Amino acid sequence: MRIKITHTILVIFALLTFSCDDYLDLRPQDGTVRQDFWKTKEDIKAAVIGIYSSMLNSPPSVSDRTLAEYLFMYGELRGDMIAPGPNVIDEQTDVITSNILPSNSITSWATFYRIINYCNTVIDLAPAVLEEDPTLTQEQLDNYLAEALTIRAYMYFTLARSFKDVPLKLEATLSDEDNFQLPVTPQQQIFEQVKIDLEKAESLATEDYGNIPENKGRITKHAINAIQTDVYLWTGEYQNALEAADKVINSGNYSLIVATNNWFNTVYARGNSSESIFEFQYTPQNLNPFYNIFLQRPQFLAAPSVLEDVFGVDYDDPENKDIRGERAAMVPGTNEIYKYTGLNENERKALQNSDTHWFVYRYAGVLLLKAEVLNQLGRGAEALEIIEEIREAREAIQATSQNVNPDNKNAVTDYILAERSRELAFEGKRWFDILRNARRNEYERLDILIAVAINSAPPSQQQSIVNKLQDPNSHYLPINEYELYTNKELTQNPFYN
Repeated sequence: MRIKITHTILVIFALLTFSCDDYLDLRPQDGTVRQDFWKTKEDIKAAVIGIYSSMLNSPPSVSDRTLAEYLFMYGELRGDMIAPGPNVIDEQTDVITSNILPSNSITSWATFYRIINYCNTVIDLAPAVLEEDPTLTQEQLDNYLAEALTIRAYMYFTLARSFKDVPLKLEATLSDEDNFQLPVTPQQQIFEQVKIDLEKAESLATEDYGNIPENKGRITKHAINAIQTDVYLWTGEYQNALEAADKVINSGNYSLIVATNNWFNTVYARGNSSESIFEFQYTPQNLNPFYNIFLQRPQFLAAPSVLEDVFGVDYDDPENKDIRGERAAMVPGTNEIYKYTGLNENERKALQNSDTHWFVYRYAGVLLLKAEVLNQLGRGAEALEIIEEIREAREAIQATSQNVNPDNKNAVTDYILAERSRELAFEGKRWFDILRNARRNEYERLDILIAVAINSAPPSQQQSIVNKLQDPNSHYLPINEYELYTNKELTQNPFYN
């Protein structure tokens, strides 16, 4: 069985290394009629594989960071768990210290819109293949459309959380004559479109591709439900969020893996475990970008306080450890981020085997999103039960346990955030978790952002950063100056004017 699964993943995801530029260029040459490509179900499959390829790699003709690098930086650098590494560049340090300018290349959204255009192309052109290829079934087409709709929704969801107001383009760019002059759409409207796409995708998606690598590496109905849980939390639709989370939890497809000697290897180094919902499928033939940025030429480290403040240290019994901390999330002493380079607790992967996945949604993360929902619905006791379930599975130590009144919504929120910081360390969640909870009820919990700023900023910059955070527009990135130059319909985030 193991051999069969390995063969399946190699066949499917080795294809992801090919360039999809030939038929999915963002700005195709005039006279290139891509509609001519869409004749068979194999064409649709190739185009969908191209979407996944674009999520793993930048096209060979494009010099840019990978999507996973952007997801890491957008979700972690402005949080309180990252410190600059010896090979950090000034632009990265500027994001860490909230000194961000529109000229900073990290604010480029080109990778996201390139992927969005690939999705739009499939959504626009694939349905016509039904008339061209009699072997294409409606169910197959629906599954492909669900994948494209979901990935487009996730791209826009990430952009709206990172930049707030962004251009919304729902049609494929098929000609140089297409309109590239698009104004921004308000964040709330972006969220509404994301919900529309996900609802449609859920009705079209499959629950099971028939093998583990595809069930974890492609969009399934439950991956859609996980994203929906997250989205509904951002929009304050708690009953909808609860229903979406329960669809994942009650499916019976996922479970927590209790602490064992090979827990780290199973969940992270190998991936696609029972805790996995959706992961970017790096392979030895298509390596992840993290070996370089975390190990060979480390750009980022765990903040010096993370081991003690997040995971806790039992000074009386050094063997009493939260399994998520030492030699899992990080290496004590050096503060190396270990989650993406380690093979097990004692040894790292070799460079040629640096295939650890990027974890978009994991089961424990959805459980904690449900805890957040329950707390907002006034069901704090049930939220605390979820926290304790996860803590028991991870052997969390007493030093990080909190005695919380279940009726104290703010205290339960803080406990959930603390547990998410342990469970999802360096998985691109921290800043979004903080911002989502801080902005609720007209920034009722701005104190969460202030605390993060004080905790992570150099003393000389703390007051300046705290002052910036008083303006909600500062919580989002600026539009890159290149985008402003090429698209005259854009208006800059007012904080950066």
